[in-house]
Amino acid sequence: MTTPTPEPRLTSLSHGGGCGCKIAPGVLSEILEGTAAMPVPKELLVGIETADDAAVYRLNDEQALIATTDFFMPIVDDPHDFGRIAATNAISDVYAMGGRPIFALALVGMPINVLSTATIGRVLEGGASVCRAAGIPIAGGHTIDSVEAIYGLVALGLVHPDQVKTNRGAQAGDVLVLGKPLGVGVMSAALKKGHLDADGYARMLASTTQLNTPGPDLAALAGVHALTDVTGFGLAGHLLELARGAQLGAVLDWAAVPLHAGVHELAQAGLVTGASGRNWAGYGERVDLPGGFAAADQALLTDPQTSGGLLVACEPGSVAAVQAVFARHGFAAAAVVGHMEAGPAGRLRVA
Repeated sequence: MTTPTPEPRLTSLSHGGGCGCKIAPGVLSEILEGTAAMPVPKELLVGIETADDAAVYRLNDEQALIATTDFFMPIVDDPHDFGRIAATNAISDVYAMGGRPIFALALVGMPINVLSTATIGRVLEGGASVCRAAGIPIAGGHTIDSVEAIYGLVALGLVHPDQVKTNRGAQAGDVLVLGKPLGVGVMSAALKKGHLDADGYARMLASTTQLNTPGPDLAALAGVHALTDVTGFGLAGHLLELARGAQLGAVLDWAAVPLHAGVHELAQAGLVTGASGRNWAGYGERVDLPGGFAAADQALLTDPQTSGGLLVACEPGSVAAVQAVFARHGFAAAAVVGHMEAGPAGRLRVA
């Protein structure tokens, strides 16, 4: 009787996991710089101008279509959990535009000579379970035989054209509110090296599979001016996108930023992702750090967040309403983390 060959750990099949797989921001800018400009129809409300979370196309006076896609290599070894995390991350971009998802398409690349059909099926079922929780079907998709395991979704949603929230609408004096703690990238690095305990894994999974459902309710608040989600470029990178889009400066109160339990100690031990360093290399020259800012804090500032939290820019008088929305949706760690200021434009100052 032949003994079946054990399947490898999913994370061993990928050179990077989750949103840490993203092309570094500086390299991405160089790539996109060489692309030819395309004619833009007036119905396209949001395109690639400010690296927003999704494209938005006006259908009529009451509806605009949100379209986005996101996929990556495994961040965890459990195939069902991998599918759940990837699907949650992809759908998040619909919520980040203020919309509600309506259906999804699956994107699947798997090494079929390495992983069993049962394992691949568990990845897909994990993604389907999140779509059921979001109240949407997976209506189709595409599969390929791939060297590395890849899974994600094309996610489509609807939003009223007047309630589209972008990453470029912030105003001077706006308060910044972050919906989830930081540290998912550090936790994933610790997991891959065998240094994340069961409690840490449970916290990581709870965070990365929590759908950013506050998005539509936040978009309906008149005092909310800009909305995005914090993913592969880290908190600093997405704050810089807000600042660049609005031609303002961003100020971050680092002591107020919520962190997952234990991640600071893991970062101090050097358990950080390569993407954190690539992020800093891509935009660090536009970040002003205080004297003595620790290397572990810098790593967390640039830590790639897979399925990270929503980042809101709102007028000061709306902070209580924003926090109430987060609380109503079960985001207990949501916190005020900074503000926007008149200048210098496109820079982040860490206080």
